[in-house]
Amino acid sequence: MTTARAGGAAVTAARSHDALPRDLAAALRGAGLSEVDDSARRRAEYSTDASNYRVVPSVVVFPKHIDEAAAALSVARRFGVPVTSRGGGTSIAGNSVGSGIVLDFSRHLNRVLSVDPEARTAVVEPGAILDDITAAAAGHGLRFGPDPSTHARASIGGSIGNNACGSRALRYGRAADNVVSLDVLTAAGERLAARRMGRDGLAAAGPIGAALDALVAAHLGMIRTEFGRFTRQVSGYSLEHLLPENGADLARFLAGTEGTLGMILGATVALVPSPRAVALAVLGYPGMPAAADAVPGLLPHRPVAAEGMDARLVDVFRARRGAAAVPDLPRGESWLFVETAGDTEAGARAAAERLIADAGCLDALVVTGAPARALWRIREDGAGLSGRTPAGAPAWPGWEDAAVPPRHLGAYLRDFAALLAEHGLDGVTYGHFGDGCVHIRIDFPFATAPGRYRPFAVAAAQLAGKYGGSMSGEHGDGRARGELLPAMYSPEAIDTMAAVKAIFDPGNVLNPGVLVDPVPLDADLRVPLARPLRAGLGFAYPHDGGDLSTAVHRCVGVGKCRAGTTASGGVMCPSYLATRDEKDSTRGRARVLQELANGTLVTGFRSAEVAESLDLCLSCKGCSSDCPAGVDMATYKAEVLYQRYRRRPRPPAHYSLGWLPRWARLASRAPGLANAALRTPAIAGLARRLGGIDARRPLPRFAAQTFRDWFAGRPQALPGARAGAPVLLWVDTFTDHFTPEVGQAAVRVLEAAGYAVEIPRQPVCCGLTWISTGQLDGARRQLRRSLQALEPALRAGTPIAGLEPSCTAVLRGEITGLLPRDPRARQVTAATRTLAELLAGTANWAPPDLAGVRAVAQPHCHHHAVMGWHADAALLARAGAEVSAVGGCCGLAGNFGVERGHYGVSVAVAETALLPAVRDARDAVVLADGFSCRTQLDQLAHISGTHLAQLLASRLEPAPAGGRAADQSPAPEARPAT
Repeated sequence: MTTARAGGAAVTAARSHDALPRDLAAALRGAGLSEVDDSARRRAEYSTDASNYRVVPSVVVFPKHIDEAAAALSVARRFGVPVTSRGGGTSIAGNSVGSGIVLDFSRHLNRVLSVDPEARTAVVEPGAILDDITAAAAGHGLRFGPDPSTHARASIGGSIGNNACGSRALRYGRAADNVVSLDVLTAAGERLAARRMGRDGLAAAGPIGAALDALVAAHLGMIRTEFGRFTRQVSGYSLEHLLPENGADLARFLAGTEGTLGMILGATVALVPSPRAVALAVLGYPGMPAAADAVPGLLPHRPVAAEGMDARLVDVFRARRGAAAVPDLPRGESWLFVETAGDTEAGARAAAERLIADAGCLDALVVTGAPARALWRIREDGAGLSGRTPAGAPAWPGWEDAAVPPRHLGAYLRDFAALLAEHGLDGVTYGHFGDGCVHIRIDFPFATAPGRYRPFAVAAAQLAGKYGGSMSGEHGDGRARGELLPAMYSPEAIDTMAAVKAIFDPGNVLNPGVLVDPVPLDADLRVPLARPLRAGLGFAYPHDGGDLSTAVHRCVGVGKCRAGTTASGGVMCPSYLATRDEKDSTRGRARVLQELANGTLVTGFRSAEVAESLDLCLSCKGCSSDCPAGVDMATYKAEVLYQRYRRRPRPPAHYSLGWLPRWARLASRAPGLANAALRTPAIAGLARRLGGIDARRPLPRFAAQTFRDWFAGRPQALPGARAGAPVLLWVDTFTDHFTPEVGQAAVRVLEAAGYAVEIPRQPVCCGLTWISTGQLDGARRQLRRSLQALEPALRAGTPIAGLEPSCTAVLRGEITGLLPRDPRARQVTAATRTLAELLAGTANWAPPDLAGVRAVAQPHCHHHAVMGWHADAALLARAGAEVSAVGGCCGLAGNFGVERGHYGVSVAVAETALLPAVRDARDAVVLADGFSCRTQLDQLAHISGTHLAQLLASRLEPAPAGGRAADQSPAPEARPAT
């Protein structure tokens, strides 16, 4: 199925033109553009969006002014190369990739220029983020209506270009319905003021308008019957807006044209009143088709949103974030999330209850507040969560957002499920059921049998056409669906759209190959060109088939790493939040590693592009939990460092910081002498220079007595004391050699809880510092020695309590990736608990009274990512403390912030959330379990952080001689493990 047009030669010429990036970049700089990048690394970062396609641009430009955008277009015409406009880069159909010049408007042209509360409009630049528009309007009780799941990082230019919708388009409409006027640059370099022309008619828009007017007049009957049939008919050009009865609205027409007709330089958008209160009715059904069948009966209630959710999607989220992250749900295998509004919460709840009466569901509940926000988060993460099928196979866009009229949705879903089965494919559906729009990621075997993609896509297009549907319901056609438009449009309609393209862009310079004269839907696919990376890996990658290439292709570009989620407790991606450079986002790094797998633009683990890309990665592991697709950049960075430096000389910091446990054990023989030496300016300066340590970082101070020495010499329990349940305290390097007081507090708390505290007879190490510096063979040696020391406890079934979050996270995560064939590794993972987890699971234990304690908590990044901080939050709340948890990373991140060249970014990361929070808190306790976090607080804010063990111990009644708490039964014996 093709739609080749007469103008295809221009597209072919543009696509095959091999303009040298260096010459093109020089011409752009000569034209006055200040930020032009033709480096291989930058081109790799922009070689794809959130789609299946790989198209490497010749050059990437970051315009600082609209005049620079116009100059770039002029250079493109001169060189005969395409121009592609880009915002957040979250287009799913390949709408924002191109082989020529890619203009990223999101870096500089991203302001909300004004808000008019009386007219309910906002004037915005094309790179303005949707959430920023809503934030600017919020003080007036207004918001921008459309809210695609990427609203925290999607730009208004891209949203208009794709005619984005989102969950609440059911109430507020599509992007096209919320556009008042557009400032557009035509392919000829002329400015076009696009608006509702009304009685003036299209001819009032100049030569382009006159030509459009004649074209519309010649095809009135076809346009009236084929276009605008239902709200989610997004595919193709929305010609219905040009009809005289629709006000000849040129601005609305240009929404959804995907940058193929003009370049958006600015927009005036409509704002809508924010509801005063909302409630969420959660309706359970036996399956997705049954949920879809119920939708027509709910629409008369005029809900704000009506979303379909498959139970399997929720299961993925629960498995990744823990059961506590998912609120209770009503009985069912699928759900409708239906949002209602009211002047008060009671009114919104009443509307939800009325709606339930017509829902025909198995079970239902109504939620507001935090539970509702948690459920919406699962829905918004759908694109990433559905990136793996229930069987664990990678799943991809490609048939992402087809839509049918809602009355046909149930029947369509049944037929679609049969079509998937017929082609031996699987995927998890969800979507905007109130509008008839269905999202799904499908396990197309791109790596092994890419030829299976085309026949399915053609059959799926025919099925959607059978139900009067649209190939796209909100993301646009791009490269994925342009070829399929004949399944829903007549030849006359296809010809008319081609004529529109010829009017606006006769030279085919604007985003060619999209919508009109489309490239084949299976051309330029990214995954089939990627080589497997299996040989000699440091980690096992069990969830990725042992293939680093599969692992890095988890990133499908949803771009959540570019959204600031710290306010809601998120961590990812601290380096991007500090620099606002795509290079420093999880997505940008994944793109470079994907190009490493491709092997043409980026060649080898030792390439400069890979080193530059990963340099500012803090290895915080935030992405491993916050990225819906489960990207784990900390692991990938460790792997790259392993491959780059294995059996080769390493940077100095790998020896000074990567071997820190060795140096700490050596210093413990004479800590006073070591501290005195490191406080001597000449010696300290030499140590920093030789060790690759930033000159502004104070060197650590070793404890006068290690925790292990203290533990060995402490008083034993009183005679006659009962033996408590044993617990093995993991004595990490940081607790042992730098902050033994944390371990001492933990012993006191555990004994007060009735435990007999043991420690390993031999020093143990999780290998964390070896892992973060890519010394994975060394990490394995450390872990094997530790496993041997833990064997008695493992045989006895003794729980292991960790105090340092990053070390605990290794025992709960990396250990099985590094030692996949050692059954003891899995035993350790199952046995290891955080202090809060252990105490929360202790029968008849009650926390000490923390009433009156006001605290700011900095959950360690690894704690957040691997174990989750839910148990800590619940324990503190149960104890009566008033705690405000800070999102984001402290910025020190182990060795990262200490290494030479990272200090500035380390401080900037701390300023993202942590430092402002502690400044505002003033007299509050600053709770920070991580040694890195406490060190950063001490060095940058001169604040002493407190470990959870210390806070709890401070509220225990003083222990009398003999070492037992006054209000407890005799303390259980504390002894080394045997």
